[in-house]
Amino acid sequence: MESPTTTPLISRRDALIAGAATAAAVSSSAPAAAAQAAPSASASAVPRAKLSLKVNGQVHSLELDTRTTLLDALREHLHLTGTKKGCDHGQCGACTVIADGRRINACLTLAVMHDGGQITTIEGLGTPQNMHPLQAAFVKHDGYQCGYCTPGQICSAVAVLDEIKRGVPSHVSADLTARPLLSADELRERMSGNICRCGAYSNIVDAITEVAGSRT
Repeated sequence: MESPTTTPLISRRDALIAGAATAAAVSSSAPAAAAQAAPSASASAVPRAKLSLKVNGQVHSLELDTRTTLLDALREHLHLTGTKKGCDHGQCGACTVIADGRRINACLTLAVMHDGGQITTIEGLGTPQNMHPLQAAFVKHDGYQCGYCTPGQICSAVAVLDEIKRGVPSHVSADLTARPLLSADELRERMSGNICRCGAYSNIVDAITEVAGSRT
């Protein structure tokens, strides 16, 4: 009687070698396939635009990718790193600057939208030797802890005092036709877009109140 046919066995070592060889063959062919599928570099050229920004009194001529935010233009191209990138979604206020007299979140606007505009960052408000009154008040009242949000807080506070001076109402203003009161409620509402994770809010209000009182 014939003996049953036996199925040849493969060792674990041979199986691993065969698997590795197959994976290497597949991976080596992938770049070539991707290169054939990818469009040429000239076909996907990044759109760029020339623009001029007057930042802290100095005119800068730039040529940028049209998708560059004002925040990245300031930090990466003009090296003004005082303006901070926090959430990059317009929720924390760390990137607040003053554009043509109005405070904005620099992460939510494109640099090309401000061609010919005037931008003020924290560097343009004062220096360690000659501080802006609000900078000095923040130091006096300890309006910061880690300090990361402070540039945005101060830029926002400068604009807040200007808004109140011009009679711009806020959500908590009782009379929209009267000049807003310089109250803690008004200041807290107007500064609510600037988040301080250290929780120095009461000291920030004290600093702004002192400067506002000296101007009235």
